[in-house]
Amino acid sequence: MRSPRCFSGLRRAHLLWPILLLLLVGAALTALLPPAEEDHAGIDVVGVLSRTRSQRDHPARGPLGGGGGVTEDEQQRFTIVIQTYNRTDVLLKLLNHYQAVPRLHRIVIVWNNIGTRTPLELWNSLQPHPVPVIFKEQTSNLMRNRLQPFPEIGTDAVLMLDDDTLVSVPDISFAFSVWKQFSDQIVGFVPRKHVSTPGGVYSYGSFELQDPETSGGDKYSMVLIGAAFFHRRYLQLFRDQPRAVHALVDETQNCDDIAVNFAVALYLREHSAGSVAKPSGVFVKPVDLRNLEKDASSGYQGMWHRPEHLLQRSYCLNRLAQIYGFMPLCFSNLMVSQFGFPSYANHKGRA
Repeated sequence: MRSPRCFSGLRRAHLLWPILLLLLVGAALTALLPPAEEDHAGIDVVGVLSRTRSQRDHPARGPLGGGGGVTEDEQQRFTIVIQTYNRTDVLLKLLNHYQAVPRLHRIVIVWNNIGTRTPLELWNSLQPHPVPVIFKEQTSNLMRNRLQPFPEIGTDAVLMLDDDTLVSVPDISFAFSVWKQFSDQIVGFVPRKHVSTPGGVYSYGSFELQDPETSGGDKYSMVLIGAAFFHRRYLQLFRDQPRAVHALVDETQNCDDIAVNFAVALYLREHSAGSVAKPSGVFVKPVDLRNLEKDASSGYQGMWHRPEHLLQRSYCLNRLAQIYGFMPLCFSNLMVSQFGFPSYANHKGRA
């Protein structure tokens, strides 16, 4: 028995409306996406987050210096800085991977393998390479060697990466677009936080630790520089910190990333418009971030494997607060996603 035509038409109509609704929702969400490589008028991360920021609210353009000597083209590009030790095979993989990153101006390798030749000759023999690579040979294997204002950094934006970290090209492009809107802060993929104890001692905590005050909502107070964008002026800012800060980093061969967050937080506190202190960093949720440590033929393991690693980082938090006289880090629970959703979520990882 055939159904009447009117009922057949109603069934088609019922199927059509959900499809149209899904298409409309998809179009609306797509409109929220910030561009990965270029900024177009009216579409950026500020629009996603419903935040307005004036020129006065960008300390990175303040007393530490302007964009002098940087061309307009270089302002739209960034420099990768990677410090490496005893992982040459992994380094070459990373260099090959990052050659495909848009807007990348140059890669600076901080070579901490004292007395060992760099692979520059091998690298150059495999040309052509679209992005130039420069090796900066060091005289001592210090953790803070990477935090030097190298003259080869010709862009305002610096993307600092660990030598065992591979970040996908879309993640990098998106994070760069976010950094353009928050250029006074560290914009990166690995958040951490300090935890206050009743006795007034600070403990180093991972982002996945829950905040009892908000019943499950998490927060962070640092963005680690092992996978993060920041303004190149903060390299000079770190260099100008008290000698006790540098001595602490050298003593522990650790904590340079914590010290940078302290320095940026202090600078933002001093130069931000208004009385509300801003967090040192903005967390961008990575889609594809990998650790290649196990690929290294040397078998060299990072310092985060050391049993005293977390204790050292807690020690650094307390020592830095003592050096500066107070705790300048403040909390944020903002997470920026590539898919246009500011959100709040756990992010488990190392360091």
